[in-house]
Amino acid sequence: MKHGDASWALRFNGVGSAFATELGSAMATIERDGVPWLTIDCGGEGLSACIAHYGAYPSALFITHAHLDHVSGFERLFVGAFFEKTRLDEARRGKVKLYVPAPLVPLLHQRIGEYPNVLAEGGANFWDAFQLIPVGDAFWHDGVRLEVFPVRHHWPQTAFGLRLKGALVWSGDTRPIAEMLARFANDDELIAHDCGLHGNPSHSGIDDLEREYAPELLARCVLYHYNGTADGEALAARGHRIAHPNEIIALREPTALRAGNVPLDR
Repeated sequence: MKHGDASWALRFNGVGSAFATELGSAMATIERDGVPWLTIDCGGEGLSACIAHYGAYPSALFITHAHLDHVSGFERLFVGAFFEKTRLDEARRGKVKLYVPAPLVPLLHQRIGEYPNVLAEGGANFWDAFQLIPVGDAFWHDGVRLEVFPVRHHWPQTAFGLRLKGALVWSGDTRPIAEMLARFANDDELIAHDCGLHGNPSHSGIDDLEREYAPELLARCVLYHYNGTADGEALAARGHRIAHPNEIIALREPTALRAGNVPLDR
């Protein structure tokens, strides 16, 4: 799990569905050497847990999709990224890196960026607080390459998963995606997977995963986005690993490309 003196882990800031607020909105942070490295999504309860644990706002985020239980923390993140002790701090403008799959950019703007005159006194735009980085099939963060892939949630090209090769696959909200995991989880990664006790047209149920995933693939899954404590206990009783709020899971050393390991070419 180590590369030199670096170690990797995944901390679940929240594990619940939109209805299970007591479990926190589904959100997680990849840690490197015990320090937050990249946060996945920005739900309200999940952001509160993230700030409470780290004592600071996230400095880099990847957004899986624009449903409000995954982006409702953005107004507070805007304030945290722009202010210091209630004083406008221009030095913090544009410092929060925000990696967003390109098809989501207009949807995210409609959801969180269009409110007029975001500061009552004027002088700022919503996106001034962030370094907005639209991404395609892959992107670089802190010298490490991460991969992005579409998942099956609600409507085509509106939700995406994330892979840190060799360490982690985050499914995001999705129906079963056996064909995507065959491609993007083929290096023994931990798979954090959307799963409730019962499925629906936008989310996986445990019957869906047991039917469509091989046992060896399910054995690598840790399930989140379930509908409450009782549902989580029922999933665990069927022999599956479930995520818990603020749980931290050690990750294998990524095999993802590093900037120093690839030739510079244009």
